[in-house]
Amino acid sequence: MTRFRPWPRSLAGQMALLIALALLVAQVINFGLVLRDRVEFRLSQATRPVAIRIADALDREAHAGRPLTADRGRVRRLAQNPIPPGAYERHPEVAEELRRQLADQGVTVGVIDTGLRPSSDQDAEAEHDDRRRAGIHRRDPDGATLLIAVQQPGRGWLTVTAPWPQPGWRLLIALLTQTAILYIIVLLPVLWIVRRLSRPLRDLRVAAESFRPGEPGTPMRADGPDDVAALITAFNALRLRVTGMLDEKDRMLGAIGHDLRTPLAALRVRIESVEDDTDRAKMIDTVAEMNRTLDDILSLARLGRPSEPLTDVDLAALVDAVVEDFRDIGSDVSFVETERLRMHLRPSLIRRAVRNLIENAIKYGVSAEVRVEADPRCVAIVVADQGPGIPEDRMGDVFDAFTRLESSRNRETGGIGLGLALARAIVREAGGEIRLINRAAGGLDAIIELPR
Repeated sequence: MTRFRPWPRSLAGQMALLIALALLVAQVINFGLVLRDRVEFRLSQATRPVAIRIADALDREAHAGRPLTADRGRVRRLAQNPIPPGAYERHPEVAEELRRQLADQGVTVGVIDTGLRPSSDQDAEAEHDDRRRAGIHRRDPDGATLLIAVQQPGRGWLTVTAPWPQPGWRLLIALLTQTAILYIIVLLPVLWIVRRLSRPLRDLRVAAESFRPGEPGTPMRADGPDDVAALITAFNALRLRVTGMLDEKDRMLGAIGHDLRTPLAALRVRIESVEDDTDRAKMIDTVAEMNRTLDDILSLARLGRPSEPLTDVDLAALVDAVVEDFRDIGSDVSFVETERLRMHLRPSLIRRAVRNLIENAIKYGVSAEVRVEADPRCVAIVVADQGPGIPEDRMGDVFDAFTRLESSRNRETGGIGLGLALARAIVREAGGEIRLINRAAGGLDAIIELPR
C-alpha cells in the first residue's frame, strides 16, 4: 500500500508550501485584526454620536427651555424603559462604552439598557421619518437598529436609536480576494525563483545517478547560487578522483594478474616433468583451480568498469547455449524451451552469472532445470535444483565474497565462495537482482531478474 506523504520532498515544493503557509498565517492574523478593528469601530459608531446627542439634548433642555418629549426628536424622554425584557438582543458592551462616553461629557446616568430591533418595528420607521425630515436620506443597508435607553434617576428614561452594522459577507469576500491577489503577486514569482534555484540541484542528482566510472562524461556546468555552484564543482572533482582511482586499480590488477599468471604458467610446465601420473594430475588440477580463482577475483574487482559493450542478444538462446555446455560435459542440466527474447545487455557477463548459478545447482543439488520467464516489466532466469536448500537465516550470507555454507574447506564440495558474489555483482551492474527461494516441496530456486 502506498504511503501518503503530506510533506513534499522536493526543494521547490517545500519552499512553496512554507511560503503558502506563512501567507495563510499572516492573512489569518490580519483577518483577526480587521475583525477586532471592525468591532471597535461599530462600538464607537453606536456610542459616540449617542453620547453627544444626549448631552446636547440635556443642555438644550436645561438652558434653552426645550423639553424632551415622547413623540418627537432624536432623543426622547419616556416614563418607563421602552425595551421589553427578553424581546431584543442585548449588547452590554455598548452600555459600558456609552456610560464611559457620557461620563466624559459630564452626564451622570443610572441604568443603561440596549436592544437590537429589526427594521420592521414602528419605532424604526419613525426613526427613518426623522432622518428624512432632517435631510438624511441614507438608510442602513443591513436594516438593523440599536435601541438605547438611558435612565435618569427621578426623571424617567432617555431613548435614542443608532445604526448597528451587521457582519456580512463583504468583509470575508474582500479578505479572500486580498489573499488570492497576495498569493498571485508573491507566491508565483517565488515559485519561479525557487525552481530556477533548485534546477542545478536536480541536474546534480541526475548526474550522480547516471555516473558510470567506465563511461566518458562531460563535467557539469557550475550554475546556481554560490553554495550550489561549489557543490557542483566538488562533484566534478570527486568524479575525476573516482575515475583516477579506478584506473589505478585496473592497472594494479592487471599487473597482479600478469605477475601471478607467469609463475603459474612456469609451474604448469614444470609439472609436466613429474613422473607419477597421479601426482601430476593433482598438481595440474591445483594450478587450474588457482587460475580459475584468480580469474574470479579479477573479474569481481573489475566489474565496476566492464570492458564489454552492451549488445542486443537473444536471452533465451544465450541461456540455452550455457546449458548445452554443461550437457556436453555430462552434467544433468535441462532447459525449458521458450520463445525468442530480445534483450540489451553484456552477453559474456550474463553468461558467466548463469553459469555460476548452474554450477552451484549441480554441486549442491545434483541436477538443474533452467527456464526463462518473461512479463512486461522484467525477465527472470530461474535455475531450480533438487538440493536441501539454504537456511532462511543464511540467505543473505551466501552472496558475500569468500563465504561458504559448506565448512569442510574442500574445493570439490564448496569452492572458494565467489560464485554467487560474482553473479550478483554482474546482475546488479545490469540493473537487476538475484533472489534465492526455498521451494516447499524441496530444492532451491535461484532467480535472476533483469529489467526489460
